[in-house]
Amino acid sequence: MKNRVYDNILGAIGNTPMIRLNKIAADIPGTVYAKVEYFNPGNSVKDRMALKMIEDAEKNGTLKPGGTVIECTSGNTGMGLALACIVKGYKLICTTSDKQSKEKFDVLRAHGAQVYVCPTNVAPTHPDSYYSVAERLHKETPNSIWCNQYDNLSNRQAHYESTGPEIWEQTEGKITHFVVGVGTGGTISGVAKFLKEKNPNIKIWGADTYGSVFKKYHETGEFDEKEIYPYITEGIGEDILPKNVDFSLIDGFEKVTDKDGALVTRELAIKEGLFLGYSAGSAYQLIRQRKHELDENSFVVVLFHDHGSRYVGKVFNDDWMRDRGFLKEEVKTAKDIIAKHRNLPLVKVYSGEPIETVIQKMKQFGISQMPVVQEGEIVGSVDDRKLFEAIFDGSNTMTDAVHKVMSAPYPVVSESTSLSDLSKMMTKDNAAVLVTLSEGGHHIITRHDLIAAIG
Repeated sequence: MKNRVYDNILGAIGNTPMIRLNKIAADIPGTVYAKVEYFNPGNSVKDRMALKMIEDAEKNGTLKPGGTVIECTSGNTGMGLALACIVKGYKLICTTSDKQSKEKFDVLRAHGAQVYVCPTNVAPTHPDSYYSVAERLHKETPNSIWCNQYDNLSNRQAHYESTGPEIWEQTEGKITHFVVGVGTGGTISGVAKFLKEKNPNIKIWGADTYGSVFKKYHETGEFDEKEIYPYITEGIGEDILPKNVDFSLIDGFEKVTDKDGALVTRELAIKEGLFLGYSAGSAYQLIRQRKHELDENSFVVVLFHDHGSRYVGKVFNDDWMRDRGFLKEEVKTAKDIIAKHRNLPLVKVYSGEPIETVIQKMKQFGISQMPVVQEGEIVGSVDDRKLFEAIFDGSNTMTDAVHKVMSAPYPVVSESTSLSDLSKMMTKDNAAVLVTLSEGGHHIITRHDLIAAIG
């Protein structure tokens, strides 16, 4: 191991470093170290169990030469399997969900895998779920195996045999708490089994996400389908109970929001130089949320699953973060609100145009209100509510000119108008304001724009 010379890429799996967290952990009692798994050749902890599943399938005779390996994966297990299949000469088919980052799909295809992208928001038993598609492909493909990392106990055995012993040795047995995000359950259960055999007092904490069933099931024994709803965080949480999760070995789950997980992932890069995947932020946020349970003698090890290169289009993309409300820009004035789209032309309607044309414009541009102009001057306004009333009370027809149903013009403000003043202008009868632009012309601010700015 010292020379780190291997016959093939699979020899480089495991023996990942432990790195102390300093700046980000300054307010955490005790000592915090990270077990950084992106040092595996496939850049994730999943390399360990992927190889173990392949080797065990070879040993029990279910995987034969020239065979096909099939797996449902969020990306990282697929990458580990891809490396094993390349070296051992197997074909690989991966099914994955459409919430995963595009980078993961591209990496799998770059390593020769055939990838099927399946919808996220379907039940696990739905024929289009990535579990069901993997199972179907296995039945249809001769000489194939479906690894099924969720229920394949080779998963947690890999961590019992490698990850757990490495952590125990690297901490010289001083570890008091082990923290990790929980998805298939293999990492937390395998490591927990080994560590608790060494010292049953070691606490095992699992990071869960809102929309997942783990925490409530662990605490109550109830599988509550009401807990299940879509979430953004990748790699942790489940809407099933994988056989690899040994709840008896876990001392507690902590739910972490999508937003906190994303922001802390970015914080780890800035403060510690660790370019990590989404679940790393969730795992570290768990420590923050439970730091009151630690003291100066605590020796915490948090496992970081994978590398940030698979999330550059998401967590590390400012636009993606802003679109989900994870990054808040300081908005003070009308100018701030219109900054991103002030170059777009103002959609308006002429006073003589028929109501039918107004409705078509609203549908075309996806808007619900417009100013009305006549000879270059703004003379009124119209919105979907006013049009609805005008048409269905029988007093107007679709061919009537819009000036017959228009309301008063929207208030006109300057770019320096504050959010507070803007909000006072939004009333039941007034759904928008017009902003006079410094370069000439106007832009519109609607109730929706204002809510987005303060939300």
